[in-house]
Amino acid sequence: MAKILIVEDEAVLQKALNDMLIEDGHETVQAMDGEEGVTLAQKEKPDLILLDLILPKKHGLEVLKDLKADSMTNAIPVIVLTNLEGTEDIMKALELGAKAYLVKANYNVQDVLQKVQDVLR
Repeated sequence: MAKILIVEDEAVLQKALNDMLIEDGHETVQAMDGEEGVTLAQKEKPDLILLDLILPKKHGLEVLKDLKADSMTNAIPVIVLTNLEGTEDIMKALELGAKAYLVKANYNVQDVLQKVQDVLR
């Protein structure tokens, strides 16, 4: 189906998302930090990106800004999946072009899969 880039530094969550997406028929690519996320987005040209905000090397909002400023990656839909619940973070991510903003504590992996399917439609 779709190629999905998971930019998540928490190994357990990354594995859970990866397994769920593969089980749903998707191809996945993983990055453990923000810099790697930008590089892989440019190289792999995924159909969708799941992006954490609290990342080593480059904050997720910086990653989002870089992706949307690059003509090779600016059309790729991004779903932010993070623990940051602040209104300011949410507004900033949506202003920068995120398609959805999910707070990890409020969603399980099935909810995330549903959102991925909705955005890919």
